[in-house]
Amino acid sequence: MSQQPIRALVVDDSQAMRRSIMYALQRLTDVVCIEAQDGVEGLKKLSTQGRFDLVMTDINMPLMDGLKLIHHIRQTQEHRAVPIVVVTTESAAADRERAMALGATAYLVKPVQARVVLDTVKELLKLG
Repeated sequence: MSQQPIRALVVDDSQAMRRSIMYALQRLTDVVCIEAQDGVEGLKKLSTQGRFDLVMTDINMPLMDGLKLIHHIRQTQEHRAVPIVVVTTESAAADRERAMALGATAYLVKPVQARVVLDTVKELLKLG
């Protein structure tokens, strides 16, 4: 019985950070990572590339920040229930509260270890 791969959208304006998050995610079995460099590109990929099981996003990005991206995702029927993990340098409680109020599922502050990313994702996706 083969199950579909986990499809993760990784949105960050830093290519190094996207690579780091994707590297962590690919330690899970059968993960496909799609990259976007800002919220506009992320939203476009969400609307054109089918089902996603997970969104990882930064907050501070050009064109559309992660908070606006979260807001837009939560307005769409197709992706309303997708777990959204914010990975950001913004460590203030107010930033965390704002992201969670908009619909983020988890909030991680950079620098973040791959193990923390993995543990968070495993918990959200209910993986062994």
